[in-house]
Amino acid sequence: MPILIMSKKSKKMNDILTMIFSGLGVIFILIASIGIVRMPDFFLRLSVTVKATTLGVGFILLSMVIFFGELSVATKALAIVLFLLITSPVGAQLIGRVSYFTGMTLWKKSVLDELKGKYNKETHVLNSDDKEQNKGG
Repeated sequence: MPILIMSKKSKKMNDILTMIFSGLGVIFILIASIGIVRMPDFFLRLSVTVKATTLGVGFILLSMVIFFGELSVATKALAIVLFLLITSPVGAQLIGRVSYFTGMTLWKKSVLDELKGKYNKETHVLNSDDKEQNKGG
């Protein structure tokens, strides 16, 4: 049952907002799909996919909240969006880190590899520049 009784104008406005936000969500998910095909290496594909898909799903859930207009739907959508915003970057970072440490190669035109020479494959320890600078002074 909707929270507010809507007039025809507000119903039309809700329909327009629903179309805009769901359209934006679809566009971001399309960008993620194109990114999977177009990006040259795994790490760039992972980055594009996680960012664009999270935005796309967020916009689609926002359009769902506007369409249904119920508190229960809004709280569930908010919970899903918060869960996605918390878990997607962490999951992508862990997948990328494991992929790097297991030998996934970077794109040949990559200009920066910040982890090169800092990971010990025998002890599985990742050293940083901060620790090396603190030892000296």
